Amino acid sequence: MIQSMTGYGKSVLQLPTKKVTVEIKSLNSKNLDLNVRVPSYYREKELEVRKELASQLVRGKVDFSIFVEMTADETSTTVNRGVVSEYIQQLKNVVQTGSSDDVELLKMAVRMPDALKTEREELDENEWKEINAHVLKALEDIIQYRIDEAESLEADFILRIENIQKHLDEVRSMDEDRIEQVKIRLQKAISDLKVEVDANRFEQELIYYLEKLDINEEKVRLANHLDYFLTQLATPDSNGKKLGFIVQEIGREINTIGSKANYAPMQKSVIQMKNELEKIKEQILNVL
Repeated sequence: MIQSMTGYGKSVLQLPTKKVTVEIKSLNSKNLDLNVRVPSYYREKELEVRKELASQLVRGKVDFSIFVEMTADETSTTVNRGVVSEYIQQLKNVVQTGSSDDVELLKMAVRMPDALKTEREELDENEWKEINAHVLKALEDIIQYRIDEAESLEADFILRIENIQKHLDEVRSMDEDRIEQVKIRLQKAISDLKVEVDANRFEQELIYYLEKLDINEEKVRLANHLDYFLTQLATPDSNGKKLGFIVQEIGREINTIGSKANYAPMQKSVIQMKNELEKIKEQILNVL
């Protein structure tokens, strides 16, 4: 079963003093491009989170965020009273007048270095266990989103491959007529020259020429690649890179058939196959 690289997952945890929102977004990418944003007091858990994301999401441009919103009437930032008082006293000494406005001096003092102090919040392991459970929940959501997104991709791939198979059947059905038409054109070209031609030599040259136009191997290989694509599409694992390689081989065989066709009706079928293949190529970039 394939998965899309596009996905979204979100989980919200309400703690006594804060609301924690875990959010994961992913888009398609050749490799895993992981961007993690967490508050500083959870930073020691970042490596653990990265490993979990890498193991489950595998590939894609992934943005992971933990947002914290304080809901209690508490703050970790306080006024450093001693420092501010000292600044005010020093400012009064500079002004050297009894008419100085204490409010204005206070405004100046709190802008000074170390006037405010922030106590670093230590990591609570029990709290992190709850948050980590919601990280895993958000991961479940994004993986399910990827699976759901891939269902439409899989249906479209099957339709496009079946269309290519139909056009390949058309190529098979007109191949005999194509060879006959080539023989007729060559014979007419020789007769138009109005010269004597050795029949045996002409037959040898004709056989040599037709061998260059033979597409039996390409038809067999193309049919095998199409079947192999559908087989890999139905496997439990999602392997977008492998499917991409198969698509390249399909394109190679279609191009070779087109270059050897030398027959207008067959060229039309080849163009239709290329059209279907281009639509597959556009979507295969989004498969995990």
